[in-house]
Amino acid sequence: MPRYLVERTFADALSIPVDAEGARFCAKIAGVNGDCGVTWLHSYVSADRRKTFCIYDAPAPEAIRQVARRNGLPVTSITEISVLEPYFYF
Repeated sequence: MPRYLVERTFADALSIPVDAEGARFCAKIAGVNGDCGVTWLHSYVSADRRKTFCIYDAPAPEAIRQVARRNGLPVTSITEISVLEPYFYF
């Protein structure tokens, strides 16, 4: 399955509480994603919380766009990626 880096830009700082509400929010996203064969692996969040860089496994970029629309999330860019491990060369 292809892997993608999804950049998102938010108008306001992203805030996902670290409590039951935040867990429900993430579970909803994971459920919608699963309906389209998309797996959210993890995200990096900028210091100002206005950008995220999310790693996804998905069948195609359009599947990511589809779940983003359904989840009400912006998509700034989608780039297919592969892993480069520096220790592979040692």
